Amino acid sequence: MKNQILLLITLAFIFKANAQETIIFPNQERRVITTGVPFLLIAPDARAAAMGDMGVATSVDAFSQQWNPSKYAFSETKSGVGVSYTPYLSKLVNDIFLGNVTYFNRIDERSAFSASLKYFSLGDIEFVTDEFSEALIQRPNELTIDASYALRLTDQFAMAVAMRYLRSDLRLDGVDGDATPASTFGVDITGYYQSEEEAYADFNGRWRAGFAIQNIGPKFKYDEGGQENFQPTNLRLGAGFDFIFDDYNKIAVTAEITKLLVPTPPVYGYVDTDGDENQDSDEPTIIVEGKDPDVSFLSGMFQSFGDAPDGFSEEMKEFTWALGAEYLYQDSFAFRAGYFNESEDKGARKFLALGAGFKANVVNIDLSYLFSASKVQSPLENTLRFSLTFNIGAGEYNEY
Repeated sequence: MKNQILLLITLAFIFKANAQETIIFPNQERRVITTGVPFLLIAPDARAAAMGDMGVATSVDAFSQQWNPSKYAFSETKSGVGVSYTPYLSKLVNDIFLGNVTYFNRIDERSAFSASLKYFSLGDIEFVTDEFSEALIQRPNELTIDASYALRLTDQFAMAVAMRYLRSDLRLDGVDGDATPASTFGVDITGYYQSEEEAYADFNGRWRAGFAIQNIGPKFKYDEGGQENFQPTNLRLGAGFDFIFDDYNKIAVTAEITKLLVPTPPVYGYVDTDGDENQDSDEPTIIVEGKDPDVSFLSGMFQSFGDAPDGFSEEMKEFTWALGAEYLYQDSFAFRAGYFNESEDKGARKFLALGAGFKANVVNIDLSYLFSASKVQSPLENTLRFSLTFNIGAGEYNEY
């Protein structure tokens, strides 16, 4: 009799367990990784934008601070100032933009330092409580202040460390009276290799390579009860080659890959204990596939290489890649082209970019234009970007 009772209890338990179905929330096939302050991933200068948003392994210029400040240790110019302006969503509004000012100084044969300010304005937002009240104008914005030091460890290789203060003021007083700006700090670690000029059959050539781990820093939030946001920590790897045909003509080709070092969103669901296909209060959300993204920024960096729910195939989709080329004539005129690609499931950014550069005495003028190649329209599509560089002490160092 006791054995029969135990058998009935066991069968009832098995039946109940089989009745509990795990329901996966819909629309989780495209797991796009989101971070705070995404404006840090926008190419701030026209030269990098024209080559497909790349800069970790291209030759040194005034805006290397944004990509790889190690390159400053190879600058032939003693110092310089770069100013750039990028309209954003220009088809819809005319007051959203990204501005950047960069200064660098090569201290001696082996070292250099640089500093920059990057400012992203979201334009004016007007709040009106009633017809008798004066309009309240809000200007949400984000900014970073950077400083870096580059040291040449060998004749062909240099490394740099950059420190960054970040301030994000997106909370609106007209919506939330307790709104306060969020702030945090970040660190970049970079390296750059540039070979000596070598003779080949019909031309001379030079190899270039670089890496950068950018925006390493703690998560941040806008209020005590708010959600913590990851910085857009990313790894950049690039390599390139300069085809030097003569003293007047040179073509530089470069390739770059990038990966966000931020946890991938897992697949969420819940156990439908009562079989009604609705999540009740006693049916908590669970992770069905993947790993918990609620980790520290350091743990998130390492976790990002193996936490995609679909395994290795999805991890590979999280790499973006870019190809770029630059033709230089007598170092006074440049024509550039580039292509950037991102997986359809991770953001679907795909675009072709073109650009040109001109040098007049100590001033460089660079322009770029973007054509979207994706079904998802880019906020920078059909946008003309420009940069100015003022060279101080050009030719003081001989590197080429």
